[in-house]
Amino acid sequence: MKPKSASPTKFVPADHLDKIGEIAVYYGFAPIKSPAIVKADLDAAKDIAENDFVDDETERHGKLPLGVEEKLALIRTYESEDWASKSQPVQLYLKDPSRGSTTGSKKHAGHRYADLEILGLSGPIAEATLIQTARAMLREEGFETASVEINSLGDKDSMARFARELTAYYRKNINEMTPECRQLLKKDAFELLASHEVSCQELNKHAPRSMDFLSETSRRHLEEVLEYLETLHIPYVINNALIGNRSYCTETIFAIVDTASPEDKSKQRVYGIGGRYNGLAKRLGLKKDIQGIGLSLLIKSTNPELRESLKKVKRPIASFVQLGSQSKLMCLDVVERLRQAKIPLYLSLAKDRLGAQVSSVERYHTPYVIVMGKKEAVEKSVIIRKTDTYSQDTVPLDKLPDYMKKIEKDYWGK
Repeated sequence: MKPKSASPTKFVPADHLDKIGEIAVYYGFAPIKSPAIVKADLDAAKDIAENDFVDDETERHGKLPLGVEEKLALIRTYESEDWASKSQPVQLYLKDPSRGSTTGSKKHAGHRYADLEILGLSGPIAEATLIQTARAMLREEGFETASVEINSLGDKDSMARFARELTAYYRKNINEMTPECRQLLKKDAFELLASHEVSCQELNKHAPRSMDFLSETSRRHLEEVLEYLETLHIPYVINNALIGNRSYCTETIFAIVDTASPEDKSKQRVYGIGGRYNGLAKRLGLKKDIQGIGLSLLIKSTNPELRESLKKVKRPIASFVQLGSQSKLMCLDVVERLRQAKIPLYLSLAKDRLGAQVSSVERYHTPYVIVMGKKEAVEKSVIIRKTDTYSQDTVPLDKLPDYMKKIEKDYWGK
């Protein structure tokens, strides 16, 4: 018997979505058409887009762009359409993101990009959600050995301290530099630090690390991101040379790489690059910073069916509520277990307060609520509550997918 507040419709329309993007929807991302990049975005990007990439030395395909013009367009749209008044954060999936002329629109041969963006969220769960979602998408493509390389530039003051120390280090050792290294240093000390030139590698081994200059707030943020990765059993390494574009990148930057041959770096492939861009709004003349973080993922052509358009997606019959720090760390694991079982949820992962999460649940009108509190996190279980009768069951996590499959089947009468 369906509660009166629940919609009898099993599916909802899904514009701008493909099969691989459906994974992102399970993690709370909404598919949208990539916003048009206008002249104002291109003008704002001119002086910062030159280094808007990470090298993909293995595949020799050129660069994996972060798409600064697109991010500027997203921020402009966030402001002009008053997305700040929507439930925060705003999570977006762009199946065919735009690339402006300053970074170039050329795609890798046989490949396409998919972008994940989160606006309006400063907490470390944003990084964890992007990385977890991207790895799930890569596994769907058949890439099982993806791990994370991660670094932190910190806030503006942290970066300034690091830049001074790094420049001083290189100047102190300038007599030991090759002509290639000196040329990079003339351009920018960060260019030299990120260099793959063999002649620069020994010098860079002893260079200062950005993480040694982090403010207390930035250090704590990075530690919490790493705690999520460890809780989710996501392999990672600290890469001190991963610095992104310091003209607008802040705090965390990360790459998702192939570790099938960890002993041979020459065979390692870069699948995606992501990072925070909290200070980018001021490039458009906005007075207030907008918290932003995004990931550009390279979707390969091994399974072209994954890029086929979807017209509808399943409507969730349950909302998820997490209470306490440990349950927050484990919430993405719950989402992944249910995603693999094709059970969608309404999520409020960014909200910590019970009142805010309850408000979201009431707005969604789902017939069931899944709750993980402190006790459940310790016991690795959840409470499943029926919203019309308040009856509930406690279900171990390893039995949750089958339990929810039965509920979904009974609810839809199929």
